[in-house]
Amino acid sequence: RYMRLLELIPTARTLPQVVESIASVGDRLLGKGIVIAKDRPNFVANRMGSFAAVRALELMQELGLTIEEVDTLTGPVTGFPKTGTFRLADLVGIDIMLDVVDNLYQNLPEDPWRESFRFTSLFKQLVERGWKGLKTGQGFYKKEGKEILVLDPETFEYRRRKKPNLPSVERVRHEASTIKRIGTLLKSEDKAGAFLWPFFRDIFLYAAERVPEITDESYQIDRAMRWGFNWEFGPFELWQELGVEEISERIRQDKKVLPEWVEELQKRDSKCFYRVESDHQVFFDLGAREYQVLSEDPEKIQLTILKKQNKVIRSNAGASLVDLGDGVACLEFHTKMNVIGGDVVDLARWAVDEVEKDWVGLVIGNQGKNFSVGANLMLLLLEAQEGNREEIDQMVRAFQQMTLSFRYSARPVVAAPFQRVFGGGAEVCLGCDAVVASSETYMGLVEVGVGLVPAGGGVKEMLIRHFQEARSIPETDLFPALKKAFRTIGTAQVSRSGEDAKRLQLLRPSDIVEINSERLLSRAKQEVIRLAEAGYVRPEPEQNIPALGNSALAVLKVGMHLMQRAGYISEHDFLIGKKLAHILTGGDLNHPTMVSEQYLLDLEREAFLSLCGERKTLERIQHTLKTGKPLRN
Repeated sequence: RYMRLLELIPTARTLPQVVESIASVGDRLLGKGIVIAKDRPNFVANRMGSFAAVRALELMQELGLTIEEVDTLTGPVTGFPKTGTFRLADLVGIDIMLDVVDNLYQNLPEDPWRESFRFTSLFKQLVERGWKGLKTGQGFYKKEGKEILVLDPETFEYRRRKKPNLPSVERVRHEASTIKRIGTLLKSEDKAGAFLWPFFRDIFLYAAERVPEITDESYQIDRAMRWGFNWEFGPFELWQELGVEEISERIRQDKKVLPEWVEELQKRDSKCFYRVESDHQVFFDLGAREYQVLSEDPEKIQLTILKKQNKVIRSNAGASLVDLGDGVACLEFHTKMNVIGGDVVDLARWAVDEVEKDWVGLVIGNQGKNFSVGANLMLLLLEAQEGNREEIDQMVRAFQQMTLSFRYSARPVVAAPFQRVFGGGAEVCLGCDAVVASSETYMGLVEVGVGLVPAGGGVKEMLIRHFQEARSIPETDLFPALKKAFRTIGTAQVSRSGEDAKRLQLLRPSDIVEINSERLLSRAKQEVIRLAEAGYVRPEPEQNIPALGNSALAVLKVGMHLMQRAGYISEHDFLIGKKLAHILTGGDLNHPTMVSEQYLLDLEREAFLSLCGERKTLERIQHTLKTGKPLRN
């Protein structure tokens, strides 16, 4: 489910139409990314991934680095998954990894890097002891109680983890661009640079030397590593981003020999593996010795390509408006983790106004790692610590106006969420006319985890959705629907998938779930066009939302009081819960009545501002920013 890669290995006798049929099934029904490989040991992804692992092990021992240091250097800071090298080995199984690497050594007598695949004595010793990773409870790491210990390869004893002493990594950690982080680290003169330069250099060389042995096209290797090992960039993509000529010259200075085809490529005018020509992307084809069109499914829109084709309508530091064609524009977030701050809000408001002029409609989507993890908590924390209540009030009002502008635009607005869609990111989707979500969508209003309540229309929208479902049955008691909305928000429930988001009513039954994330923007664009052609009319603001008043509020408070007495929630949890219940029940109302959307938005904002003044809320925000985990205080 989670692995996008599907490698197909046609033989000399395989009919092209057979390959096409299987690729189509993998793509459209399974949501896989297809790579065409050759029948060579470990094919493409595992051939490259195995080399990267053993090279990291070699360099660790040569330089005297610790396991934690290597996992840091081969983790998110350089565009790799957070498992790094050794956590990945524990996850896969050290015995499995040993067999995979040994298979390469036994079956690749002609590989000039063959001796690297013998560099596995540490793996062998662990397997002999029965320390095979997670499945045996210990490997390179071992969990004792709540503490995770790490192996000392010299003594084969486990010790407490130490914070890696990598000054250059700390200096670049807050740089949003992975390319800039890597570029800086490759030039650093500490042990991070001493490890990373030969590590990346040899990955570049190994990848270049494997074409056409394991696949005929270099881009297949890039795709295999992105889809199979979750690398942010494939080897050739990264090489190009860092500078083909600059990296190649440094390789030559190390007395390493570049493959002939890479040398030839640099004699061309463009000197790159990929480039954009008019309306398509091309790659340097080793066989043809010229640039060939990189055939792409027209249903797979790539924002990076559109930007190179000068399709950006307007941009700032946080977001861009990009022309998708056919009269549809795309609002793209591109902050770190796609957090929503002032730049995003400003461009979003401008984008809605622009699209209303003479466009068909708007898609809200991007192609980062996550759709959005929510509002900019760091900015909020700074304002709260300074006691700038008016500034926070203006921030929340602007956010609310943004989500309302999506809902009441004169043109259809469709969101295309994927992966993590938290807090304000979820509220963006809740405010749209329709959603085309990835099947891997983990959506939730998680604000209570940082001591707050949703204030961008999330509470209001969840209440409306739950009541709409309940009111479809005449004379239905609305309190169970209210309680369900309270539980979903109050326990920060996150969907396990796109379909599960419908169960939580974070998505409507009519919203689309797309299994192939590369088709999200195209499907969202099609939905915008469909809504427009169906005669889209902007909805009217809700004026008659049931507010159940103090009697319902009292019932919710009793439930929370019992949970607090039983030790399930803290005093601060109780306070947050009361604020949330106050919004959902319509504030201080002696009798049930009807209220407007704006009335509920005002209650959201008041509760949010109040909680920003609480010390324990600020502690929760600080803890989350520091650790990435919620604090229960």
